[in-house]
Amino acid sequence: MVPFDKLDQITRRFEYLEARLSAGAAPAEIAALSREYSDLKPVAAEIAAYRQALDDLAEAEAMLLDPEMKALAEEELPRLKARIPEMEQGLRLALLPKDAADARPAILEIRPGTGGEEASLFAGDLARMYQRHAESMGWRFEILEQQLSDLGGIKEFTAHVQGEGVFARLKYESGVHRVQRVPETEAGGRIHTSAATVAVLPEAEEVDLDIPASDIRIDTMRASGAGGQHVNTTDSAVRITHLPTGIIVTSSEKSQHRNREIAMQVLRARLYELERERVDSARAADRKAQVGSGDRSERIRTYNFPQGRMTDHRINLTLYALPQIMAGDLAEVIDALVAHDQAAKLAEMEA
Repeated sequence: MVPFDKLDQITRRFEYLEARLSAGAAPAEIAALSREYSDLKPVAAEIAAYRQALDDLAEAEAMLLDPEMKALAEEELPRLKARIPEMEQGLRLALLPKDAADARPAILEIRPGTGGEEASLFAGDLARMYQRHAESMGWRFEILEQQLSDLGGIKEFTAHVQGEGVFARLKYESGVHRVQRVPETEAGGRIHTSAATVAVLPEAEEVDLDIPASDIRIDTMRASGAGGQHVNTTDSAVRITHLPTGIIVTSSEKSQHRNREIAMQVLRARLYELERERVDSARAADRKAQVGSGDRSERIRTYNFPQGRMTDHRINLTLYALPQIMAGDLAEVIDALVAHDQAAKLAEMEA
């Protein structure tokens, strides 16, 4: 059964928000109230439909006592009895604690790990995989920073991903991705193992955290090496160092002004995620056991090219569809991770 007191609480809150917005809330409150109203609206609709179904069930059961209505009731009851458990499951999922960052755009960072040039090439493969996945989802995928290696791999990659439910789905990708294959640089045909690290951070807005000017150092420089996205002829590249944490962010687009914007955008996302991790660690000591915890040191997935398989170690999921996955078809993988995470949260909520 779903908790009726919780349903009543949500309904009352939704009606309050509706009344406040209709009456004309203060300008400073409108954005926050509208956002909460939009979040609650589909849940309130589900609650209303569920209550109506319960009323219909009670009415149909009462009709069984009326000889003239008994046949109609017997026809209606199986449909209602089958539908109500489905509605209850949907409500239980809707009542799960929400990650406040789920609706935000994401900053995607990819870096090579162990494995030398092969790790850089694999990092490039992952970047293309996520870009194709974003395109298939109708998301906007903007490359903010891309430093290439001599062989065309990636030394550093940062992208901004915008669209419906971006962080809610991509957050499960944070961690160490391992590849097993024969590298292009391997003449003997031996299978090598290398890795790349993926970090998915919710985009932070300026109102989310205050970064005092005294906490950052901004340096300008010229992009160097084979890896630049283009060749800089002026000192337009920007490096921002956050002095309290030691976090360093660089951007090497052609415009120094744009580079400052990009670097601050990425810095805010990293600091926002640090604060989220601090709060979550204090709130739930077992968070590391949950899928999507974002632990970047955790080996989450192996891509085995000789056998054409991908294994997600967190949920013991193995799919023999590696070419499709590398082409951006991540829906089945992410759906399984979402379902596993929801099941774990349901079990915790009902324990």
